[in-house]
Amino acid sequence: MSQTQSPKPVLPALRSWPLHTADESRAIEQAAAATLPPHTLMARAGDGVARLALAVSPHARTVDVWCGPGNNGGDGFVAARLLQSCGKSVRAVVVGNPARRPADAAHAFEQARDAGVALSEAMPVGAPADLAIDALLGIGGGRRAAEGIFAAAIERLDGSRSPVLAVDLPSGLDGDTGRVPGIAVRATHTLSLLTLKPGLFTAQGRDHAGRVWFDDLAAAAGGATLELAGPEAARALSAPRRHAQHKGSFGDLMVVGGAAGMVGAAVLAARAALAAGAGRIYLGLLARTEPAWVDAMHPEVMARPVTQLLESRALDTATVVCGCGGGAMRDTLPPLLHRAPRLVLDADALNTVAGEPALQKALRARGARQMATVLTPHPLEAARLLGTDTQHVQADRLHAARALADAMSCTVLLKGSGSVVATAGRTTSINPTGDARLGSAGSGDVLAGWLGGWWATGAQATTAHDIAQGTAWLHGAAVAHAARAGPLRASQLIEAMTLARDDIAPAPH
Repeated sequence: MSQTQSPKPVLPALRSWPLHTADESRAIEQAAAATLPPHTLMARAGDGVARLALAVSPHARTVDVWCGPGNNGGDGFVAARLLQSCGKSVRAVVVGNPARRPADAAHAFEQARDAGVALSEAMPVGAPADLAIDALLGIGGGRRAAEGIFAAAIERLDGSRSPVLAVDLPSGLDGDTGRVPGIAVRATHTLSLLTLKPGLFTAQGRDHAGRVWFDDLAAAAGGATLELAGPEAARALSAPRRHAQHKGSFGDLMVVGGAAGMVGAAVLAARAALAAGAGRIYLGLLARTEPAWVDAMHPEVMARPVTQLLESRALDTATVVCGCGGGAMRDTLPPLLHRAPRLVLDADALNTVAGEPALQKALRARGARQMATVLTPHPLEAARLLGTDTQHVQADRLHAARALADAMSCTVLLKGSGSVVATAGRTTSINPTGDARLGSAGSGDVLAGWLGGWWATGAQATTAHDIAQGTAWLHGAAVAHAARAGPLRASQLIEAMTLARDDIAPAPH
């Protein structure tokens, strides 16, 4: 094998990474290949696959390399030849029509055959290999459901007990969207080649990719319109306070929500804003609840009648979080949309806007008036705002977030596996932190409250996009401070986010 740099782990994301779609990746590949001797990129790709295979399964004696008819299969043939040269017992399982092989893949096949790699057109039977390498389909294989021999091969791979290393993408996964239109390989590891593909990090991608690695094949890849977010934004928002600052230095935050039976949602948002560091926090509940009952354990949160907050002059300078446990908010939203300079809309505020064209018009007008708004929908709420259904949102989460940001002239934080942050004119980002332990009641209320709290703390000069991206990153990073199993309760999540912030905060001067 060559002395090229070894593949790098991508997660946990200690930095941001550029992401490229399939079309962008093909253009980058063509540009790189035009400057290199023939077959160079495929040789580098197969070398990277073989190196990673040896690293993740050093004691594997038998390796099955499943090779499709395209360049992904060519990468597999190169890896098979190199692994055999390292003393492994290698079998290349040849799937698909050999007449479809591009020139590079045909050359790689001939090299593997001439080197004596065992070639089989029949699917393996008997004991599983110590390691399986999925080089079946690559970036062209997830646009539509796998059929015929490819579906059968994917099913056999998924049914084996072998750990699986996927080449570039797990076969059957759409690299642009993370969607699985039919059946897809569930890999233990995935080595993304030349570029990182967004579908590995959102929707179903995380469940199918396993641990993601990257090899740039020593080729430059520019022009990214997407990124995998790193901790930079969260770290910038966690800067230590100066000695001369006081509570008035960190802004006023108003939380408006908490209809009857859902008071806890607004209380969680207020507690999260308190932990994030907002200077003064006012809690306006839609439910008729005695203020003394609201949050006796956190008396720093000041309960006020909603009408008093809406009529207050402080509204013209405050950050507002609206909708957590809100119920019907038709009469509450207009003054907030017209006056709050920084507004976070969540849950029932989003549902109310979705059903009221006049409120949608007022929301869009905020952008023209340089008033910043962050929407924090889950997929169903996003679907209501876009006039579609959850299935369409989840089929292309990046497109849905961008479309909603454009339609409403705001920043959108679309929650879910690989939360997406989109703002017109900014690079759309996918958040890499967190897992299903965040799927608990109140987790979204904590996210919205912390976002608003950070926004109020003197971070007004920071863009809504950066606030949303940093909060999403910290929200997910908090699971590292949670118990290993089971959902993370929302009240625990606030404390876990505080610990996660302390982990990344710059040292005080």
